[in-house]
Parts: sequence; structure tokens; C-alpha cells
Amino acid sequence: MKVLVTGVAGFIGFNVAKALLNAGHDVVGLDNFNDYYPVKLKHARHAQLEGVKGYTGLSMDVASYEALAAIFKEHSIDRVCHLAAQAGVRYSLQNPFAYEQSNLAGYLNVLECCRQYGVARLVYASSSSVYGGNKKIPFSESDAVDNPVSFYAATKKANELMAHSYTHLYGFQTVGLRFFTVYGPWGRPDMAYWLFTDAMLQGKSIKVFNHGDMKRDFTYIDDVVNGVLSALFVDGLAPYEIFNLGNNTPELLMDMIGFLGEALGIEPQMEMLPMQAGDVPITYANIEKAQSKLNYKPSTSMQDGLGQFIDWFKDWTA
Repeated sequence: MKVLVTGVAGFIGFNVAKALLNAGHDVVGLDNFNDYYPVKLKHARHAQLEGVKGYTGLSMDVASYEALAAIFKEHSIDRVCHLAAQAGVRYSLQNPFAYEQSNLAGYLNVLECCRQYGVARLVYASSSSVYGGNKKIPFSESDAVDNPVSFYAATKKANELMAHSYTHLYGFQTVGLRFFTVYGPWGRPDMAYWLFTDAMLQGKSIKVFNHGDMKRDFTYIDDVVNGVLSALFVDGLAPYEIFNLGNNTPELLMDMIGFLGEALGIEPQMEMLPMQAGDVPITYANIEKAQSKLNYKPSTSMQDGLGQFIDWFKDWTA
């Protein structure tokens, strides 16, 4: 099939595109290469896709409807994997208009192009952040998600509602994936595991929020990619679907810090701080629905995944 991947130079988008190409699909990749984090990393990811048989890479912003529609018109797209978004809970407190443009206007453009050009299935990135301050754990897709605690989370909840309306009105299939703390080689420099590793190697202290009393369902990139590819192609899905893609194993933040310190041979110097606005104390995915419908089987432990990240990071920064 021919698959459009937006956010193709991003962490998940790059890995999804690489897996699609390896499986023999054609990929049209879009990215605006914004500078939310160092563009060098995005270009380095994208360089691994350029020149691969079946790949077409384009620099553009999904917030431009005319440019996006021209891509749909030129290419006969079978599936869309929409991963382009302004990421980051904390950054959404500082620059909400970036989220309006990318996560709302850009997302609407993708929906409208899917409708106009007859795309049968749209798979898009939602987020575990939609669960907000929910007390019931693990988080299930059937839980109410009406209380986002960050604007980023609100845009992701809005994406799910927008998808529902388009599926109801126009009949094409939409599949939302709630990602839980995805990590690994080629990851995002704004994520805690990257920030901690970088700081430790430079002999700097690390900022530990909520005094370390946090748990995260760390999910390794390869496991997530398998879930995304299944969401794109598996049969038997309802017209409108939402899935958790997590590891079903919440890990203590302090355990993650301890493992990083041990693996690096460095004693972490910690600056203990209160909870940040928009943050939550725990994420924990119920993955029974994804296991049943997507044959989703995460298998990478935090120790193995972080070990692979550290090996990559040392090479990247050498």
C-alpha cells in the first residue's frame, strides 16, 4: 500500500516509516522540521529514509491545507498515519498557539483531506495525557476522559472527538492511539530519560518533579511501532476505534533514575522539586483491547530498552 506518514522526521514517525518501507510499502513522508528541539536530530533521522526505494519525503506543514491537499491529489494514498503534532505537556503552558496550529488546525486539514480524497483508514496519535488526573488505574479506553489537566491533553481529546464526528458523518475509519511514554534510540530530547542521561554524563544535577513520587508506563519504540502497523492494516476493526499502546507496567521514576545511574556508572545528583502544572503522578495502560484487536504484545523491559537507548546516545553524542 501507499501510506502517508505525517511527522515523519519525528521519533515515532521515523520509526514507523522505516518499518513500513522494510515491509514493502510505499511511504510519502511529511514534516515541517520545526525547532521545538534540535533540528539536527530530525534531519539525521530523515536522512536514513531518503534514497530508500519506495520513499518520497516532503518538507511541509500540515497546517497549510492547500499544500496538504496537493499531496493527496498527486499521490493515491491508501492509508494515513498522522503523527505530526506539537508535542510536550509542559511546553503547552508556554506556547498554546503552537498547539492550536498543529494539533487542531493541522489535524482538521488531515481529516478533511482523508474525506475529500477517499482514504479508507486514518490512524492518528492521541496520548495517555487524555486521562488527566483519573484516579482509577490502569487506564482503560472506556474510562471518561473529560478532565484534561494540560492544554496539550485537551488538543488530543479534541482530536478523538473530531475523528468521531468525521467517521459518523463521512464513513471513513479512524483509529486513535493513546501512546504511553514512548522511549528508545533516536528519541525526543525533551523526555526525562534523555534529559537525565545527558545531564549525568555532563556532571550536572537532574530535576526530579513531585520529589520523585511518579510512575510512568514506559513503552519501548519497537513495541509501539508494531502496534501502529497493526492499527494501519489489521482487519476486523470498528469504524471508530481508540487503543492504549503502553507497556502495562508502571515504573517508579526513582527506579528509572537508579538504573540510568548504574548503567552509566554515575551517582545521580538530584534536585527534588514539586509537581509541575499539567503533570500527573501516574500513567498505567490497560492494553487488553489492543492485545485482542491488534495482537499487540509489548515485550521490552525498561532495563533492556534504556540500555539500548544509552548505547545509541553515547554514539550520537560522541
